[in-house]
This record gives sequence, structure tokens and C-alpha cells, in this order.
Amino acid sequence: MTNVAFVALACGLIIGLGAIGACIGIGMMGGKYLEASARQPELMNTLQTKMFLLVGLIDAAFLIGVGLAMLFAFANPFVG
Repeated sequence: MTNVAFVALACGLIIGLGAIGACIGIGMMGGKYLEASARQPELMNTLQTKMFLLVGLIDAAFLIGVGLAMLFAFANPFVG
């Protein structure tokens, strides 16, 4: 296998594992939000604000991984 093949494999792993982790994290957090809002409905607005803030941060971490994968895919610093 060449360096280009390894870079393509690494880019796929970065994007794939990042997407799986972000989806699992957001799903678990959404479930916990529903449980918490069912137990204490008066805190629903506060919890919803915090949940959406954390969803944005989790999504941002995944998009940083996508950006790094695109950097390696299109402007590969390892191919000389």
C-alpha cells in the first residue's frame, strides 16, 4: 500500500469514528435530558439551554475532525 492509501484510510477512520462518537454522545445526552425533564418539568428551559450548548460543542469537535481529515486528503503534508 502506498502513502496515499494510508492517508485515505486514516481520513475515513477519523470521520467515521468521530461521527459514531458524536452520535452516541448526543443520543445519550438527549435521553438523559428527557429523563430529567420528566422528573422536574420546571427545570426544562434551563436544561434545554444547556443541552443545546453541549450539542453544539460535541458537533464542533466532530467538525474539527472532519476539517483535519480534509486537510490530510487534499493538502497532504506527508506526500513529498
